Formats: sequence, structure tokens, C-alpha cells
Amino acid sequence: MTTERTTPTPLQFLGYSFGRTLPESMQDWVREDLVGNGAQVRYLARFTVPVIPLLLLFLLIPGPLWMSLAMMALLFIPLVYFAIALMNVYRRHRLLIHGLDPQLINAKAQTRADRTRDDYERRHGRG
Repeated sequence: MTTERTTPTPLQFLGYSFGRTLPESMQDWVREDLVGNGAQVRYLARFTVPVIPLLLLFLLIPGPLWMSLAMMALLFIPLVYFAIALMNVYRRHRLLIHGLDPQLINAKAQTRADRTRDDYERRHGRG
């Protein structure tokens, strides 16, 4: 009897981190990863942590420490800025290639707006 995995193996997770798609049986895991609690933090960590060892190579350049740190910052700050700016675009794309609804990104905001509207209508009635 074979059961389909619902979470990725370490090798599958590594491929997923670099843009590969996971089998359909793992769609719930993908949905939770991309729109669940902590999705933004996981995205930023996956985007920035692999770059840190490369940036640490600047410490090998002779000169004052502040210069190495400044060179690292000149690369790291724009990297984080653009990662944040493109976060929803990338997460929508990942949802789409896994066969999920890209509008899941907006689900929490829509739920919050619906609750606010319902609360308003309950308090003040419909006009």
C-alpha cells in the first residue's frame, strides 16, 4: 500500500525553495507555506539567508571593518527592499504554478474587510 506524502522530503523542499513545483498531494502544504501564518517571514528568510554567506566574503577584503560592512549593506539593503516589494507577485506566481487560486494572497484582507462591513451594517443598518 502506498500513501502519497503530504509534506515534502528534504530534497523536494530544496527543489521547492529554488522554484520547482511539488506533487498535487502537497497542495495543502504549499497553500499553508505561501499564505498561512508566517508566510512573509518564511519568504524573506528563504530569499535572504542564502545570500549571507556570499556577503560574508567581503570580510576577507583587506581594509577597515566598516568598509566591508558598508559594501555588504550596499548589496543587502536593496536585496531586502526588492524582496519585500515583489513578495506578493512571487507568492501569487508560486500559487499559480501549483494549481492554486492566486487570490488566496488577499483572503485575509478580504475577510477583515467583510467583517468590518458587516459590523458597520449591524451598527448603522443599510442606507
